[in-house]
Amino acid sequence: MKTYNEFIIRTAPINNESISGLLWQLDLEGIIDNDTYLTVYSTKLDLVTKEAIEEILHRAKEENIIERFEVESSTHEDMNWNEEWEKNVNVIRVTDRLVIQPSFKEFDPKVDDIVIKIDPKMSFGTGEHATTKLVLDRLEKYIKGGEKVLDIGSGTGVLAIASVLLGAKSAIALDNDEWCQLNGSENVALNHLEDKVRIALGELKDIEETEFDLIVANINRHILLDISKDIYAKTKKAGKLILSGLLKTDELDITNLYTLEGFQCLEALAKDEWICIVFSK
Repeated sequence: MKTYNEFIIRTAPINNESISGLLWQLDLEGIIDNDTYLTVYSTKLDLVTKEAIEEILHRAKEENIIERFEVESSTHEDMNWNEEWEKNVNVIRVTDRLVIQPSFKEFDPKVDDIVIKIDPKMSFGTGEHATTKLVLDRLEKYIKGGEKVLDIGSGTGVLAIASVLLGAKSAIALDNDEWCQLNGSENVALNHLEDKVRIALGELKDIEETEFDLIVANINRHILLDISKDIYAKTKKAGKLILSGLLKTDELDITNLYTLEGFQCLEALAKDEWICIVFSK
């Protein structure tokens, strides 16, 4: 039977949302927010270690996100991941119109609601995190109808699915994780969008299409810095770019680099320690 590592993480002050976002750069099976602490699970015993988690938490201290932390680790036999995950997934109202609904939760929508059905399992993109909420909010503002959209680092596929439900003509949801490819395909089917949303496995260089009207990327800072030229090449003239997965302290570096590439910064939106930056080519 497969074993997994479990980590109990306590911080002062408690900042579970921000810490969860930082920890997702590791190869995790899931994170559970227990209000006063986080429980982190991973089956990658050699890759996700106490030391790897503590390295991220030390960086969070340097960014003044937390003042101190403690990590407890243990190893257990395999568990029913989906059952544990579903206990902690809820219906989320992101904006006045956008709602994320797990298929296993009851919800009575209002007349004008746009309901995005997402069963997140272990993929990032449940709608709980500030960065996902920020991007969804900006998608609602910038999608006018008929756009061709690319979602880089798509996780559950929530941003690509939301784009089409808001009026985009088509979307490609790209991720390099096979689990995200499977979960994204399931969520596309849940929303009956198989003819409009394509789930792609790989890197940005593997996408042959160009001239995207809108590109969204809710991923880590260092990846956004590495792929800026490729993003520029994929963006249509006057096309929009929405970047998140970023801390407030990342804003200057990201804005400077993307401006040098040929983008114009339209606005930056903040929620807690996180930001979303919108550019135009």
